[in-house]
Amino acid sequence: MKYSTLPRIKALLALIFTGRIPDMLKLLLGMFLICPILCAQQTNTPPDMNQQTAQMLLQRMDQLEATVRELRAALAQATAAIPRPAPAEAAPPSQREPEPQVERAPSEGMDLNKTLLRIRGFSDVTLHGSNLKGDTSSFSLGQVDLFVTSDVSEKLKFLSEIVFEAGRDNLFGVDVERLLLTYSFGDFLNVGVGRFHSAIGYYNTAYHHSTWLQTTTGRPFLFQFEDQGGILPIHNVGATASGRIPSGALGLHYVAEVGNGRSSRSPLNEPVQNVLDENNRKSVNFAVFARPDAVRGLQAGFSIYRDLLAPQNSPRIGETIFAAHAVYVGLNLEWLNEALVLRHAPQGTSRVFDTPGFYTQFSKRFGSYRPYVRYQYVHASQSEPVFPDVGLRHGPSVGLRYDLSEFVALKLQYDYTARGRDQAIHALALQAGFTF
Repeated sequence: MKYSTLPRIKALLALIFTGRIPDMLKLLLGMFLICPILCAQQTNTPPDMNQQTAQMLLQRMDQLEATVRELRAALAQATAAIPRPAPAEAAPPSQREPEPQVERAPSEGMDLNKTLLRIRGFSDVTLHGSNLKGDTSSFSLGQVDLFVTSDVSEKLKFLSEIVFEAGRDNLFGVDVERLLLTYSFGDFLNVGVGRFHSAIGYYNTAYHHSTWLQTTTGRPFLFQFEDQGGILPIHNVGATASGRIPSGALGLHYVAEVGNGRSSRSPLNEPVQNVLDENNRKSVNFAVFARPDAVRGLQAGFSIYRDLLAPQNSPRIGETIFAAHAVYVGLNLEWLNEALVLRHAPQGTSRVFDTPGFYTQFSKRFGSYRPYVRYQYVHASQSEPVFPDVGLRHGPSVGLRYDLSEFVALKLQYDYTARGRDQAIHALALQAGFTF
């Protein structure tokens, strides 16, 4: 034949696979370079070509067409396998390879402040002893308090305190000390339901189940928890409403509560009525306090609590608690003052039993050290119908708190308690309180 096709095909393949021509022209060049060859072979055939030679040329053309089809298929596969760069305007300045797909931590895909439970823990270990008859010097594990909060939605907030605590039998038990679901309508109204600390005075809502939060090793006697011999309804189950009162720089706030109140039928019963109320009457409490803008850290207010107790085999007893407080809590200075009167009025009699009590506590911070002093007083009648074992108790406490770190506090405290005609109690405690 006059024209040789193999050198041209080889040249074409070299151009295609060395990338010297654009991808879009590869196929067209292959077709245009090969087709003229075929046409030339057909056009320049001598007129005197015999039938056998023409048949061979036709077979050769069929082979070349098959080769073109194979080249097209190979070219399509090779082009599809080569990654095409993105347009300059669509690609970022530096394109990193895609990272392998790994399981991400919840914090990377979720807002911890809005969707997940937040848990803060508190506890303490105390070495204590006293001259009280039957008391022994002991190491004691304090409450293990898990403070749990969650933002259910923008308006709904949840909190609870789950406490693991050992009793005098050395056995651990679990109590849900607080469980409250609150809906916020704004600064002037927040409504909650569940179990909460009664807004009686100041200490009960300022310091919950954690000695680490408190300056001292323990709570004032007036605000001791019910299962530790306290005389106030520290906890309540019901509904609460709170908010600001429009008052400008005076900073007035209110708290209104209604609940089951405390149990009084038997000292052996659980003092907090978590499920059933022993009567149809509900306790009510109302508190008002001010936080003036002129003195940051100052709070003063009062509260009044009312309930009807139904002790077993005794007439019902009307219970009223008047409380007032004036406190200042600054960065380096703390001064707490509270006073209350607990009144019990048995029905069917004109006799009224008033139990007055107060405490004052002062502390000042010097770096990591905070010395403090507290004096407390309570005087109940020997014939008091609800807690006849309290009687007269008063005396000072002195101590020193040392913040070992941001999360650990060491406290040393001495307590003196005079008990009327009974022997006075001298007690010493060394405590390590911490949060985690």
